[in-house]
Amino acid sequence: MGAFAAFAALGFVAAYVGPIGVALADVDAGDEPVSLYASSLGDVQTITGDASAEPAPAAELDRGTYSVYMKPKPTVEAKAASSGGWRPPFVTPNPGSAQAIAYDMVKARGWSDNEFACLVALWKKESGWRVNAYNAGSGAYGIPQALPGKKMASAGSDWETNPATQITWGLGYISGRYGTPCGAWGHSQSTGWY
Repeated sequence: MGAFAAFAALGFVAAYVGPIGVALADVDAGDEPVSLYASSLGDVQTITGDASAEPAPAAELDRGTYSVYMKPKPTVEAKAASSGGWRPPFVTPNPGSAQAIAYDMVKARGWSDNEFACLVALWKKESGWRVNAYNAGSGAYGIPQALPGKKMASAGSDWETNPATQITWGLGYISGRYGTPCGAWGHSQSTGWY
């Protein structure tokens, strides 16, 4: 094992010093020093030819008797058209500040910290507390995943971008339909939605 290690080390040293030693041996004492960049300029590849010539046509692929069809992927514009032409605006979500806003609103309604914990779990599951969470399949939008998102306009015209507006609407919805956030969370746990 020791002999193998010695030969391996010697091989690495030879490989490492070899090219450098040869390069240094080529430099005469009177020559100007050559930088690594300057010495590499001679290794540049160039293409010569007529720049005005048209490129060669692409080769056609023969598939015999088989025909290939690829279903086109829907574009963002196509998805927007399928959801009534609406697209979520660009917003930088801040889940932490959204939860702080919600905490104050939950306490203002007289709900407990336990109710807030249920709300945190519910909206974490629904939207990750992102003000711009959008489900392209259903059209649900925002922190409370209002369906459609335009419903939140009843709480404010800035429903697309303002977490306070979305939370106000969402708490009203929860209160009217389930009584409390824990009621909504319990329904979500049993059915998968609220």
